[in-house]
Amino acid sequence: MPGGQERVLRRRIKSVQATQKITRAMELIAASQIVRAQSRLAAAAPYQHGLAEVLAEAAADVGAHAGRLLGVPADPRRILVLAMVSDRGLCGGYNTNVLRATERLVRAQAQVETRLVTVGRKAPPYLRFRRIEVDQSFIGFSDRPSFADARQVAEAVVPLFLDGTVDQVLVISTRFLSAGSQVVEQRQLLPLPEPGGAGPGEGENAEVPQPARREGYVEFEPEAEDLLADLVPRYAEAAIFGAMLEAAASEHTARQRAMAAATDNADELVKSLSRVMNRARQDAITTEIMEIVGGAEALRQSAEAQ
Repeated sequence: MPGGQERVLRRRIKSVQATQKITRAMELIAASQIVRAQSRLAAAAPYQHGLAEVLAEAAADVGAHAGRLLGVPADPRRILVLAMVSDRGLCGGYNTNVLRATERLVRAQAQVETRLVTVGRKAPPYLRFRRIEVDQSFIGFSDRPSFADARQVAEAVVPLFLDGTVDQVLVISTRFLSAGSQVVEQRQLLPLPEPGGAGPGEGENAEVPQPARREGYVEFEPEAEDLLADLVPRYAEAAIFGAMLEAAASEHTARQRAMAAATDNADELVKSLSRVMNRARQDAITTEIMEIVGGAEALRQSAEAQ
């Protein structure tokens, strides 16, 4: 019996070690992808900030004539929620945190007509299981999004706001602050928040910056109102792309952290199983020695009796 237990433990240790190799490899891959995602995020920042500055100038010039394109709706009756998660799991609580925030928002807006658009394969099953209808879902690019992917998502969201189907567009995603800090955030995408003021969300992606004071004046061609209407879809594309890049960087960071924890846990499990196996081996050796000693003593007593 002890020998059989030792074989079982040895097979289990080999299985855990094989899993540990996989989690270690996934940890290293995720760590390399974090650097790539951060560089893409930094490369996209100048365009987003430049576009936001132009929008801020145009919004400041238009003022009250911006209509429903600018500001925070006082009493929105129709809301579109864009939730961003990943296509794959094994990334800790990354997906769950975003989906729970999305569910809380939808439940809290029970008196409001809410539409839901998701990015990531993990979102529709979670939400449908909780009887939350998903209007449209985009999959296949959460870990390495392109601007074309962001434009595709924007084409499903922006026209609904421009034609008045929805009054407000909110984005729920994970904001990448640093390699050690990522937070789930709710941001207003449309209408544009007032220049220098944050909407319901937090962070610089949730606001249009206050235009810097410049000498002279800014002349718009075409008129500022037409320019604002034309740039709103471009701003939405850039903002969605930025949110997708931040979500991708956060996903890789969460996966690297989860795989590192899994690797450490596997190492601890191997040590624990090795101790149990060594104890079982020692028990088997002790049993064999006792059997040998007992047999020798029986032979001795038999010889003395003869």
